[in-house]
Amino acid sequence: MPEDRVHHEHDVGYKYIFSHKETFLELLRGFVKEDWVNLIKSEDLILIDKSYILEDFSEEESDIVYKVNLGGRDVIFYFLLEFQSRVDYRMPMRLLFYIVEIWREILKNTSKKERRRKDFKLPSIIPMVLYNGKGRWTACRNFRDVLSGGELFGENIIDFRYILFDIYRYDENNLKAMANMVSTVFLLDKEISREDLIRRLRLTVYALKKITPEQFDILKTWLKGIMKPKLDEKSRVEVEEILEKASQREVNSMVSNLGKTIENIVREGKTKGLEEGRKEGREQGIKEGIKEGRKEGKKEGIKEGRKEGRKDGLLQGLEKLLGIKFSDTSCIGRIKKIDDEDVLNSVFEDAVKSNSIGEFEEKLRRRKLN
Repeated sequence: MPEDRVHHEHDVGYKYIFSHKETFLELLRGFVKEDWVNLIKSEDLILIDKSYILEDFSEEESDIVYKVNLGGRDVIFYFLLEFQSRVDYRMPMRLLFYIVEIWREILKNTSKKERRRKDFKLPSIIPMVLYNGKGRWTACRNFRDVLSGGELFGENIIDFRYILFDIYRYDENNLKAMANMVSTVFLLDKEISREDLIRRLRLTVYALKKITPEQFDILKTWLKGIMKPKLDEKSRVEVEEILEKASQREVNSMVSNLGKTIENIVREGKTKGLEEGRKEGREQGIKEGIKEGRKEGKKEGIKEGRKEGRKDGLLQGLEKLLGIKFSDTSCIGRIKKIDDEDVLNSVFEDAVKSNSIGEFEEKLRRRKLN
């Protein structure tokens, strides 16, 4: 899979996490230092069942849209989930396209009489970007900075500044001190070794005890998704069993068992790598054999793990989502018959954005899956 393609454990996982209103508000309160954040209540947030991603970028990003009424005025948060490995310097332009498309849709759905009123106003749209690439984000944050000659015309040209959540830039100690759902996700969602994953899991024990029960269930599902690519089939089963059985009262035990499982994987991997290295070394020399054997084994293992895990991860995540959100997983049997990965992704997004099992079933019916 190309590096800049959206990985399912990130794309679907982050939509799942931040489609939870309390967690989205937690993100704002923890990482946006603006007075207006304090005016927002989770019960006032409305998740919009609509994506504005352009077809050209459908493989590289995903979005979440919220509406909230603040003091009688509608405000829209446009949250872009950016999972390319490289910085896209077109970001201000892309955000402008999405913002304008939202306004166009609002105007289209507003009566002509209402639009012509002197006091008619479009809602403010707050653009936000979440980026989890290792390289520092160096794209312009202000729209005017991508315009030629923009410095000449002051306020006579269009401008806005988007909010950036750059996961790799957040300090580990600060994330640990925050001890909430979002900081836990940011701590764990980095390209790290298995040994470092164990260490970071242990850092999150306190946070896992204090998040809400609903957030705990969401986080367990997300953990399964991000850990799958790091594990072989046997270890995936063990990890899934640990997470499925764990309750919030047993966080210490859950983290300890996950740590032991990962440590066993590391130990077995080192033993296997040494054996393969020795075998290869008989033919090409001990030093070269170990190096090449480990390199090839790692490459093959990652490739096979991702291929096998993607579909299972989607199905398991979807079944968990339906159970948590609607307490009804009766339609999962039909969904398991879907072979097309893109269709599965779309069905998952339908589940995230549906407000009832009936609405979700209707979307399935329109996809002719009944």
